[in-house]
Amino acid sequence: MRKLSDTIARLSAYRTQLGAGTGIDASGRLGTLPEFGGNPGALLARTYLPRELPAGAPLVVVLHGCTQTASGYDLGSGWSTLADRDGFALLFPEQQRANNANLCFNWFEPGDTQRGKGEALSISQMIEAMIARHGLDRSRVFITGLSAGGAMAGVMLATYPELFAGGAIIAGLPYGVAASIPEAFDRMRAHGLPDEQRLQDLVRSASRHAGPWPRISIWQGSADRTVAPANAAALIAQWRGVHGLPAEPSASESVAGHRRRVWRDAAGRDLIEEYSIAGMGHGTPIAGDGIGRPGPYMLAAGISSTQRIAGFWGLAAGGAEKARPDAKTPAASLPVKEPAMAAGPARPEPERSREADKWAAPPAAAGVRKIIEDALRSAGLMR
Repeated sequence: MRKLSDTIARLSAYRTQLGAGTGIDASGRLGTLPEFGGNPGALLARTYLPRELPAGAPLVVVLHGCTQTASGYDLGSGWSTLADRDGFALLFPEQQRANNANLCFNWFEPGDTQRGKGEALSISQMIEAMIARHGLDRSRVFITGLSAGGAMAGVMLATYPELFAGGAIIAGLPYGVAASIPEAFDRMRAHGLPDEQRLQDLVRSASRHAGPWPRISIWQGSADRTVAPANAAALIAQWRGVHGLPAEPSASESVAGHRRRVWRDAAGRDLIEEYSIAGMGHGTPIAGDGIGRPGPYMLAAGISSTQRIAGFWGLAAGGAEKARPDAKTPAASLPVKEPAMAAGPARPEPERSREADKWAAPPAAAGVRKIIEDALRSAGLMR
């Protein structure tokens, strides 16, 4: 039987591999933007620049999910690998525990989700600094994120739409639907979502922007128990309004066994796309294509959201999966332990699933578990 000290050492190495250390780029791939303005949201700014970055390159802003860090999300999603291949710069805003105990972006706090305030202003300052310092193309700035990061990407697209040519929201929520922790948990379960007109008014009132609006890619697991799939429908309704698009999609197809719907303008340009990932829980879908790797909330779904989002934006080929007319293709369920997207005393107790019950320790194991947890805390592996 392996010694406890050896097990802790192995867990520590795995933790480093995933980039789980707070404020540390465990992968060694990301740099840091030291100064970028007043930073009222007190965020960190991680960066990645390919060695042969062309002049006037695009910029992609990537927002991690709860319990994640910039380097951990990059490792799983593979954005820096794609940046090397296709020649664009990356900015990874990073949350700190002093702002949110679960490392969630505060997508539901009014002081962080309005133009000119808090975390939203900090991220806009980072973008301006990156463009100025590295001579990037201001007309090709894009933003994406997972979960709370996806919701925060929606905040940026609504409050600073003039900064972005496109966005991608993975397992996120519409802009402006929550202003407190209890409301955040309700909306995640799709309780109390506003009607279509109100959703559209929330975006229109977030800035004085009159268009054109960013193109939007929306990704959602059909078996997500953290963010209900109804939020994807609400996101589509919200952004259809500002783009002036009809309720019915222009086309529907099957890509690698997953449904893709697209809304096009009169000129035939894809302005909104939605991927519904069959059987997938809460996380970022990746494929075994060398872009990213499976891990917590990085789910092997046979399709690379990273490549396809970049392709939708015109930054990459977008993967080789062949699309075909819409078909009902069954897919195996992909269970995953799902994090909350908010932190605070008002957090309700989530329903227990059979999958979670499988991993629950029996009463007789409580003493052993406490010894192990105390050892992990002493090693800095657990809080």
